[in-house]
Amino acid sequence: MTGGRALTVALALALSAAAPVAGAGARLAVVATSTDLQSLAEAVGGDRVAVESLAAPLQDPHAVEVKPGQLARLKSAALLVRVGLDHEPWLRRALASLGDAAPAPGGPRDLDLSRSVALLQTETPRLRADAAPHQHGLGNPHYWLDPENARPMTAAIVGALARLAPAERGRFEDNRRRFLARLDAGLGRWRTALAPHRGARLVTMHDSWPYFAARFGLSIVATVEPTPGVPPSPAALGALTGRMRASGVRLLVAEPYADPALVRGIAAKTGARVVPLVPSVGGAPEAADYLALFDLDVARLARALTEP
Repeated sequence: MTGGRALTVALALALSAAAPVAGAGARLAVVATSTDLQSLAEAVGGDRVAVESLAAPLQDPHAVEVKPGQLARLKSAALLVRVGLDHEPWLRRALASLGDAAPAPGGPRDLDLSRSVALLQTETPRLRADAAPHQHGLGNPHYWLDPENARPMTAAIVGALARLAPAERGRFEDNRRRFLARLDAGLGRWRTALAPHRGARLVTMHDSWPYFAARFGLSIVATVEPTPGVPPSPAALGALTGRMRASGVRLLVAEPYADPALVRGIAAKTGARVVPLVPSVGGAPEAADYLALFDLDVARLARALTEP
C-alpha cells in the first residue's frame, strides 16, 4: 500500500470512528486550536468539558499538521474554540477535509475568540486569502498574551458552552468567577514585578508580544523575523544589530521555536541578553495553565531586567 493510500485509509477509519456530540450529563467535547485556549476552556468548563488542543505548545503554532485522530475529534466536537484572524492557516484545510461535518464558521459549534477582544495592529492592510501565511494582516493574533483579555475571552466561552448545555450556565459562570479572582491576584503580582521596568526596550524574534508589552508598559523597538521561521535578509539583520548597539537595547526575547543560530548570532553581535519567554501554556513545565504562563514569563523578564 502506498504512503498516500495508507494515509487516506487511516483518515477514513479515524473519521468513521468519531463519537457523536456529547449528550445530557456527559462531558462536552471541545477542541481548541492552542493550549492557551484549552486552558481557558477548562477553567470555565471544569468537569463538564473534555478539551484537546490541536497545536502542541512547543511547535510553531502557524505550521500545524492535524493528524487523522484529531480530525475525528474535530468532526465530533461540540465546540471548536479558535484564535482566529490569520493565526491558524492550517485550520481551513482541516475543516475543508471534513466537509459538511465541520463546525460551520460563525455557527453554534464555532467560537472565534478574536471577536471578543480589542485587537492591535488592525491598521495593517488586509491580505488576500492566498497571500503568505501569518502576516498579521487582520490584526495581531497573539491577544491572549494580554492577561486582561482573559475576561472577555472567558465570557465568550461561558456563552458558547451555555448554549450547548443551558442547564449548566450557573456552573460555568461560577467557574469563571473563581478564575477571575485568581486572575486579579495574578495581575497584582505581575504589575508589581514589572512596574520598576516601565519603558524598558526590547527586541523580539517574532511579533508575539505587543499585547504583553502594552499591558505592562514595555517598549518593543524592533522584531527580527519578517514572518515566522523566515530570517531577515543580511542587510536587514545588519541594520537591526547596528541599531541595537547604537541605542543600547540589551534584551532579546525569543520563543522556544525561534531559530537558535539566529538568536545566538544577534546576541553575539549586540551583547544583548536572550530572554526565553514562553508564548503558550505547556511551553515549559512551570507554565502548566494560563495563569502560570504569566507567572513564568513575568519572573523571567523581571529577572533579566534587574540583572546588571
